Amino acid sequence: MDKLVLLVVLPLLAAFLMPVLARSSQVLARLSGLLVLLISITLVLNVWGEVDKQAISFAIGGYQPPLGVVFYIDQLSLLFALLIPVMVLIFWPWNRPSSIQEYSLMMLLTASASGLMLSGDLFNIYVFYELLAVASYGLVSVQVRQGQHPVVAWVASLRYLLLGSVGSVMMLLGIAIIYLQTGTLNLAQLSLLAPEALNNITGLSAFVLILVGLGVKAELFPVNTWVPEVYAGVSTRLSALMAGLLSKLAVIVIVRLLVLLFPQPEALHLMTVLGMLGVISGELVAWRAKDMTRMLAFSSIGQLGLVFIAFSLPGNIGLLAGFAIALHHLVVKPALFMLAGGWSGRLEKLSGMAQSSPYHVALFVLLAMSLLGVPPLPGFWVKLLLVMNLAVQTDPVYHFALAFMLLATVLEAAYLYRVVMLFYKKENHTHASSQHSLFDWITAIALAAVLLISVVQLPSVERKLVSMAYQSGNRLLYIHTVFANIGTPEARIDRMSPTDQAKQPLVSEPSIKEKAIKEDLVLGSAEQ
Repeated sequence: MDKLVLLVVLPLLAAFLMPVLARSSQVLARLSGLLVLLISITLVLNVWGEVDKQAISFAIGGYQPPLGVVFYIDQLSLLFALLIPVMVLIFWPWNRPSSIQEYSLMMLLTASASGLMLSGDLFNIYVFYELLAVASYGLVSVQVRQGQHPVVAWVASLRYLLLGSVGSVMMLLGIAIIYLQTGTLNLAQLSLLAPEALNNITGLSAFVLILVGLGVKAELFPVNTWVPEVYAGVSTRLSALMAGLLSKLAVIVIVRLLVLLFPQPEALHLMTVLGMLGVISGELVAWRAKDMTRMLAFSSIGQLGLVFIAFSLPGNIGLLAGFAIALHHLVVKPALFMLAGGWSGRLEKLSGMAQSSPYHVALFVLLAMSLLGVPPLPGFWVKLLLVMNLAVQTDPVYHFALAFMLLATVLEAAYLYRVVMLFYKKENHTHASSQHSLFDWITAIALAAVLLISVVQLPSVERKLVSMAYQSGNRLLYIHTVFANIGTPEARIDRMSPTDQAKQPLVSEPSIKEKAIKEDLVLGSAEQ
């Protein structure tokens, strides 16, 4: 399992070596990047079955936790460790000539994203988050949409940079507060200390700062104003990658911190309120949008709001709903962006498009139906799961969230129906023409195929998501896994914190089994 460190090392090494190789051979430099992505995928697949029942952790450099660099691998982190190179490979700039610097930035993005998913301490999470930000800023500035003036992309990149820098500072302040309160940045040790050290107004303030800092990438209201300008100004493939993958990485980090450090009602309520504001603001502006790409960008903001609402549900059922909605969005929205790349300009110009591009329009309708939640497509089941669990909550804030969600769905149906009606309008159809590249069309078809396969494999997908939610929500399992190699449970606690006697029952194996039985989401019932 230690070889998974290569998921970070190899792309990072390639990012710096590709410009050197390019001096001898441009082809060799580009092929080296593709080779690294294929190796990364192979590494993850080789260990895929090892974390189904038991998470794994390992220290790098010989220093045992909580002192050393720790990587934590469970079903969730391993899934995204696979999705990162796969998505980068899918949205590699195949369809246009690109500079070697652009390929290097893609490698840097791959390395930092993998490190972000696997890291087990706040310091390295911040470092990898900053590397991810640098890579995304650079890609936004160089991957200009065809027909778009470069100045537009540079201005959007500058706004993104400024807002992202403010978010990074806020995130760093939140981490500093946590360190001052606890004296450590190791997530497992912090999880032990959090009930006493962070379950207060100071800890909640740290969570707010980190939430806003990570929220820039996660398209969280109100730090998501960069989204429409960037998505409309950069290449289609980059906007699809950012909307589909990068936003989810930030969300997963937030959820990990929420489970381990801040399982407080106030933190959950904050996420619910910000999610509601994101849903309604994104869908309202998408309803008024006159351009396909901007409409999808604001729609993405609304969908990310739903993700935050889902994750704000207490217990493992919130994790289950959040993972389902996030993964559905990860498949559907990039495919829609791929289709939008060939339909530039105002929506009115798309009148009659179904006459000249019937297959493209049919694929758009399929994806839009799943986004709306039309049965039997996966979007129906993930929205039904969220609606049912919002409805059974006793806290009034979740009833408001349900109302916001239903209103947003009506708005979403209205503007998507309007677009479909434009596509099938018969007047002026001779003036409508599609400009999709072959690579964009193939990518959209491949993602739609994944969506349709998930319909057939729905029971298997459900079992996997339930297992992932159970494992990710088990705080005690995380602690036990990270400190499993440091002697007895008593010795582990003695090394971790001065409150060892009080903490000892939390990491002993019998205690973990007893606590797991009491989890509100029982794995066995789902398998039945």
